[in-house]
Amino acid sequence: MGTTGQGQAGQDVDEVNVPSVRQRSAVRGFLAALRLTVVSAVTGGALAALVVAVIIKDVPVFLTGGGVLAVLILIGVLAGRRSPAGEEPPAGRITLARIEDLRATSGESADIPVTFRLTVAPDDRPAYRVKIEQHINLVDIPAYRPRGIAVVEYHPDEPWKVLVVTRPTAEWSRRAEEAEIDSAPESTLVTSPDMSEGSWCMLTLFAFLAGAALVVLLFRAELFTSDNDGAAAKSPSSSSSSASRRFSSSTTVSGPSTSLLTFGQMRVTAMELEARVDSAYVTSLRIEDHRMAVRGDSTRPVSETVHLQSLPYELFPGLVREARATLGVRDPESWRIEVTPGTGAGVGPRVRVTVSGMEGTAHLDADAAGRITDRRAVGVS
Repeated sequence: MGTTGQGQAGQDVDEVNVPSVRQRSAVRGFLAALRLTVVSAVTGGALAALVVAVIIKDVPVFLTGGGVLAVLILIGVLAGRRSPAGEEPPAGRITLARIEDLRATSGESADIPVTFRLTVAPDDRPAYRVKIEQHINLVDIPAYRPRGIAVVEYHPDEPWKVLVVTRPTAEWSRRAEEAEIDSAPESTLVTSPDMSEGSWCMLTLFAFLAGAALVVLLFRAELFTSDNDGAAAKSPSSSSSSASRRFSSSTTVSGPSTSLLTFGQMRVTAMELEARVDSAYVTSLRIEDHRMAVRGDSTRPVSETVHLQSLPYELFPGLVREARATLGVRDPESWRIEVTPGTGAGVGPRVRVTVSGMEGTAHLDADAAGRITDRRAVGVS
């Protein structure tokens, strides 16, 4: 039974409190942007005045630019001292969320960044969608799969701030195992009203350059008294893009002591391939000792694909060892793992481990959880 709306009380909270929070955040964001624009423009103008004064040898202009910079620095120091030592953020609330999709990117440490698309189902408001990025330990990633249920912490006043609880209490873990949550519509997606970090940087740079350009224009007569021998040249550039319906990519792990059987190496390599093809959904995955390859088709429905991040890579080395030891191949010369979509509704991906040696070829099959479902020893057709 899916989670639906939480009643009139929850709707009142959603219809009154959240819009007012967004309005206050929008006003604060506008005032912060205005303040940043003015400070950046004045800073750019002051620095440009110093440079212009040196070129045209004008002492009053130099003193003016230096004085403005000194005032800005003094105001910044005083504002830093008067600002509060740090206000405690509002306390978050624990609830459950449905994992609509997730994508992990490669990292250099045990904790790697994972982008989640969630349907959050609070008790005090209707369910809504949110997109977050959070660092998750490499070992814990198999616990999070599309259409699974996760324990999260959210802030009622800022619903776009959601954090996946990686170590929930036993009670919340039990509730997550028993819960079923329906997907919220895409129209319920909430995002932060604040400007992104890149937007702040662009605004600062634009205002800084505008202030500097204004000062240069004011003194253009003194600066450009001689002919300018330089000329700026612009070269046209063109770019083309083509959408491919099918894709494939492979990578090789090099090094004398490096193997994809090393713990964590398969998942890291799979994430690198996912970044190359820009898709977590593939139609086949092939793993060998030092090589991994994927193939995909963007026209295939999700039910007929394999989600790279949902595979139990940490269990694959054990399947290889099992195949080497129990299928009648005494001295295996090679092995490979092939993962393909399952056949039929609700059937997960099929994992096949094949080993080859002097005696012949044998294989075993496993499901998406790493459980062995079939064995074919040497000589068995």
